[in-house]
Amino acid sequence: MNQTALLKRGLLLEYLTLGWNVVGVILIILAAYAARSVALAGFGLDSLIEIFASMVVVWQLTGVNLQRERIALRLIGIAFILLVIYIIAQFLYTFFIGTHPLTSIGGIIWIASTFIAMLLLAFGKRVTGLQLKNEVLLTEGRVTLVDAYLAGAVLLGLLLNALFGWWWADPLASLVIVYYGIREALHALHESAAIKQ
Repeated sequence: MNQTALLKRGLLLEYLTLGWNVVGVILIILAAYAARSVALAGFGLDSLIEIFASMVVVWQLTGVNLQRERIALRLIGIAFILLVIYIIAQFLYTFFIGTHPLTSIGGIIWIASTFIAMLLLAFGKRVTGLQLKNEVLLTEGRVTLVDAYLAGAVLLGLLLNALFGWWWADPLASLVIVYYGIREALHALHESAAIKQ
Protein backbone atom coordinates (compact mmCIF):
# COMPACT_ATOMS: atom_id res chain seq x y z
CA MET A 1 0.00 0.00 0.00
CA ASN A 2 1.43 3.40 -0.94
CA GLN A 3 1.96 6.34 1.43
CA THR A 4 -1.10 8.27 0.23
CA ALA A 5 -3.43 5.30 0.75
CA LEU A 6 -1.97 4.72 4.23
CA LEU A 7 -2.48 8.38 5.15
CA LYS A 8 -6.10 8.16 3.96
CA ARG A 9 -6.63 5.03 6.05
CA GLY A 10 -5.05 6.71 9.10
CA LEU A 11 -7.34 9.72 8.63
CA LEU A 12 -10.40 7.48 8.22
CA LEU A 13 -9.57 5.70 11.49
CA GLU A 14 -9.26 9.07 13.24
CA TYR A 15 -12.57 10.30 11.79
CA LEU A 16 -14.29 7.11 12.96
CA THR A 17 -12.79 7.59 16.44
CA LEU A 18 -13.89 11.23 16.46
CA GLY A 19 -17.45 10.39 15.45
CA TRP A 20 -17.78 7.60 18.01
CA ASN A 21 -16.41 9.74 20.82
CA VAL A 22 -18.44 12.85 20.02
CA VAL A 23 -21.64 10.81 20.34
CA GLY A 24 -20.20 8.97 23.35
CA VAL A 25 -19.25 12.10 25.28
CA ILE A 26 -22.79 13.40 25.14
CA LEU A 27 -24.33 10.06 26.17
CA ILE A 28 -21.78 9.30 28.88
CA ILE A 29 -21.83 12.75 30.50
CA LEU A 30 -25.64 12.63 30.66
CA ALA A 31 -25.51 9.10 32.12
CA ALA A 32 -22.77 10.11 34.59
CA TYR A 33 -24.78 13.09 35.79
CA ALA A 34 -27.98 11.05 36.17
CA ALA A 35 -26.23 8.20 38.00
CA ARG A 36 -23.69 10.35 39.93
CA SER A 37 -20.99 8.03 38.60
CA VAL A 38 -17.32 9.01 38.98
CA ALA A 39 -16.27 6.21 36.64
CA LEU A 40 -18.66 7.35 33.89
CA ALA A 41 -17.63 11.00 34.36
CA GLY A 42 -13.97 10.04 34.16
CA PHE A 43 -14.61 7.99 31.06
CA GLY A 44 -16.49 10.89 29.50
CA LEU A 45 -13.51 13.15 30.11
CA ASP A 46 -11.20 10.49 28.72
CA SER A 47 -13.39 10.49 25.60
CA LEU A 48 -12.91 14.27 25.37
CA ILE A 49 -9.15 13.68 25.44
CA GLU A 50 -9.56 11.02 22.78
CA ILE A 51 -11.43 13.59 20.65
CA PHE A 52 -8.64 16.09 21.24
CA ALA A 53 -5.95 13.50 20.47
CA SER A 54 -7.73 12.47 17.26
CA MET A 55 -7.94 16.11 16.17
CA VAL A 56 -4.22 16.51 16.89
CA VAL A 57 -3.44 13.42 14.80
CA VAL A 58 -5.61 14.65 11.92
CA TRP A 59 -3.73 17.97 12.12
CA GLN A 60 -0.40 16.14 12.13
CA LEU A 61 -1.28 13.69 9.33
CA THR A 62 -2.37 16.52 7.05
CA GLY A 63 1.00 18.26 7.38
CA VAL A 64 3.64 15.76 8.43
CA ASN A 65 6.79 17.35 9.81
CA LEU A 66 8.82 16.93 12.98
CA GLN A 67 7.75 20.25 14.50
CA ARG A 68 4.08 19.23 14.29
CA GLU A 69 4.88 15.78 15.63
CA ARG A 70 6.66 17.20 18.71
CA ILE A 71 3.84 19.64 19.47
CA ALA A 72 1.17 16.97 18.89
CA LEU A 73 2.80 14.57 21.34
CA ARG A 74 3.20 17.30 23.98
CA LEU A 75 -0.45 18.31 23.68
CA ILE A 76 -1.59 14.70 24.11
CA GLY A 77 0.66 14.32 27.19
CA ILE A 78 -0.67 17.51 28.79
CA ALA A 79 -4.27 16.44 28.15
CA PHE A 80 -3.63 13.18 30.03
CA ILE A 81 -2.13 15.04 32.99
CA LEU A 82 -5.27 17.20 33.25
CA LEU A 83 -7.46 14.07 33.12
CA VAL A 84 -5.51 12.47 36.00
CA ILE A 85 -5.85 15.61 38.15
CA TYR A 86 -9.62 15.73 37.58
CA ILE A 87 -10.20 12.04 38.33
CA ILE A 88 -8.18 12.09 41.56
CA ALA A 89 -10.07 15.17 42.76
CA GLN A 90 -13.44 13.62 41.86
CA PHE A 91 -12.48 10.28 43.45
CA LEU A 92 -11.56 11.96 46.76
CA TYR A 93 -14.70 14.10 46.67
CA THR A 94 -16.90 11.03 46.14
CA PHE A 95 -15.40 9.11 49.04
CA PHE A 96 -15.42 12.06 51.44
CA ILE A 97 -19.01 13.01 50.58
CA GLY A 98 -20.11 9.37 50.37
CA THR A 99 -22.05 9.76 47.13
CA HIS A 100 -23.45 6.41 46.02
CA PRO A 101 -23.80 6.10 42.24
CA LEU A 102 -27.02 4.76 40.75
CA THR A 103 -27.27 2.04 38.11
CA SER A 104 -27.02 3.31 34.53
CA ILE A 105 -28.26 0.73 31.99
CA GLY A 106 -27.65 3.14 29.10
CA GLY A 107 -24.13 3.78 30.40
CA ILE A 108 -23.45 0.05 30.65
CA ILE A 109 -24.62 -0.60 27.07
CA TRP A 110 -22.61 2.29 25.61
CA ILE A 111 -19.45 1.39 27.56
CA ALA A 112 -19.66 -2.26 26.42
CA SER A 113 -20.04 -1.10 22.80
CA THR A 114 -17.16 1.34 23.22
CA PHE A 115 -14.92 -1.43 24.55
CA ILE A 116 -15.33 -3.40 21.31
CA ALA A 117 -15.15 -0.37 18.98
CA MET A 118 -11.98 1.01 20.60
CA LEU A 119 -10.20 -2.37 20.44
CA LEU A 120 -10.88 -2.55 16.69
CA LEU A 121 -9.84 1.08 16.07
CA ALA A 122 -6.67 0.70 18.16
CA PHE A 123 -5.65 -2.35 16.13
CA GLY A 124 -6.20 -0.47 12.86
CA LYS A 125 -4.19 2.53 14.08
CA ARG A 126 -1.30 0.34 15.22
CA VAL A 127 -1.08 -1.47 11.88
CA THR A 128 -1.37 1.78 9.89
CA GLY A 129 1.03 3.67 12.19
CA LEU A 130 3.68 0.97 11.85
CA GLN A 131 3.34 0.96 8.07
CA LEU A 132 3.57 4.78 7.96
CA LYS A 133 6.31 4.87 10.63
CA ASN A 134 4.26 7.65 12.24
CA GLU A 135 4.85 8.00 15.99
CA VAL A 136 1.88 10.33 16.51
CA LEU A 137 -0.57 7.83 14.99
CA LEU A 138 1.03 5.02 17.01
CA THR A 139 0.77 7.08 20.22
CA GLU A 140 -2.86 7.94 19.49
CA GLY A 141 -3.47 4.26 18.77
CA ARG A 142 -2.21 3.54 22.30
CA VAL A 143 -4.59 6.24 23.57
CA THR A 144 -7.41 4.38 21.81
CA LEU A 145 -6.27 1.07 23.32
CA VAL A 146 -6.21 2.73 26.75
CA ASP A 147 -9.74 3.90 26.00
CA ALA A 148 -10.72 0.25 25.44
CA TYR A 149 -9.05 -0.85 28.71
CA LEU A 150 -10.76 1.97 30.55
CA ALA A 151 -14.09 0.99 29.07
CA GLY A 152 -13.51 -2.54 30.37
CA ALA A 153 -12.61 -1.30 33.86
CA VAL A 154 -15.54 1.14 33.99
CA LEU A 155 -17.88 -1.57 32.72
CA LEU A 156 -16.74 -3.87 35.53
CA GLY A 157 -17.31 -1.14 38.12
CA LEU A 158 -20.75 -0.33 36.73
CA LEU A 159 -21.76 -4.01 36.66
CA LEU A 160 -20.57 -4.63 40.22
CA ASN A 161 -22.57 -1.62 41.37
CA ALA A 162 -25.65 -2.68 39.38
CA LEU A 163 -25.59 -6.38 40.31
CA PHE A 164 -24.33 -6.33 43.89
CA GLY A 165 -24.80 -2.74 45.06
CA TRP A 166 -21.05 -2.30 45.50
CA TRP A 167 -21.14 1.49 45.12
CA TRP A 168 -17.43 1.80 45.85
CA ALA A 169 -16.59 -0.26 42.72
CA ASP A 170 -17.64 2.68 40.53
CA PRO A 171 -15.15 5.26 41.88
CA LEU A 172 -12.53 2.53 42.31
CA ALA A 173 -12.78 1.74 38.59
CA SER A 174 -11.87 5.36 37.87
CA LEU A 175 -8.43 4.74 39.41
CA VAL A 176 -7.60 2.51 36.44
CA ILE A 177 -7.97 5.64 34.33
CA VAL A 178 -5.46 7.42 36.60
CA TYR A 179 -2.87 4.68 36.13
CA TYR A 180 -3.17 4.61 32.35
CA GLY A 181 -3.41 8.39 32.17
CA ILE A 182 -0.10 8.83 33.99
CA ARG A 183 1.56 6.15 31.89
CA GLU A 184 0.38 7.59 28.58
CA ALA A 185 1.18 11.18 29.61
CA LEU A 186 4.76 10.21 30.44
CA HIS A 187 5.09 8.23 27.21
CA ALA A 188 3.80 11.07 25.02
CA LEU A 189 5.98 13.67 26.75
CA HIS A 190 9.02 11.38 26.53
CA GLU A 191 8.43 10.79 22.81
CA SER A 192 8.05 14.53 22.18
CA ALA A 193 11.34 15.21 24.01
CA ALA A 194 13.10 12.49 22.00
CA ILE A 195 12.35 14.21 18.66
CA LYS A 196 15.43 16.15 17.62
CA GLN A 197 15.09 19.87 17.00
